[in-house]
Amino acid sequence: MSDRQLAVEFRGVSKLYGALAVLKELSLSVPQGEKIALIGPSGSGKTTVLRILMTLETIQAGTVWVKGEPLWHMPKGDGLAPATETHLHAMRRHIGMVFQHFNLFPHMTVQENVARPPQIVLGVTSGEAEQRAQDLLRLVGLAQKGASYPAQLSGGQKQRVAIARALAMQPAIMLFDEPTSALDPELVEEVLAVLRDIALEGKTTMLLVTHEMSFAREISDRILFLDGGAIVEEGPPDQIFSDPKEERTRLFLKKIIAAGHRID
Repeated sequence: MSDRQLAVEFRGVSKLYGALAVLKELSLSVPQGEKIALIGPSGSGKTTVLRILMTLETIQAGTVWVKGEPLWHMPKGDGLAPATETHLHAMRRHIGMVFQHFNLFPHMTVQENVARPPQIVLGVTSGEAEQRAQDLLRLVGLAQKGASYPAQLSGGQKQRVAIARALAMQPAIMLFDEPTSALDPELVEEVLAVLRDIALEGKTTMLLVTHEMSFAREISDRILFLDGGAIVEEGPPDQIFSDPKEERTRLFLKKIIAAGHRID
């Protein structure tokens, strides 16, 4: 498979906080359109993978490639040089991220939260941005909430607005960092339903960090189990959840089940 067919590639990436290695020479290839769930204990490096892709965290070694282009570097002669802010800004357009805590603009209406970013960042016309926002709010089941402010919404509604806002940028790659972890249990399913629709639509590459194992099993093409900053095991959902090969994977899933989470 050529680089152009890969949405994301990590080549020997290390991320350090002082002496602590959060990622250890991580290598990972994600074909365009693939849906990947990253699972593992806290501190295993899952969220760091997403934050590196969003250029929220730098790397100390290796290279990251997005749609065949280096992310944290730029071509220079026969090699690579550190990326400029202009290059990072251009590369960010390929990627959308939905965080745990919504990050909506409180002073803007729901409609404005979704419509403004494409106008400011992509130069989309006001009319096109407003229409796209209406279409996306309809997609996430919030067509009637356009004039509301975030403070007037439930947690599940806020997260659905955050998903619509990310989609409004028309990214090729969507990152989801525990998108339901801050929600009351009764609101989780309404957000998972939206993510399910995005996954079934098929074109968008998705990397999902989640503790919702049943959902990860349902929508993912591949599961990555991370521990200690490395990929310990990867494979199709049925293999990872029903017949894991590695002892660390088995122990992790056993703890997940003991904590009351379903993996079937």
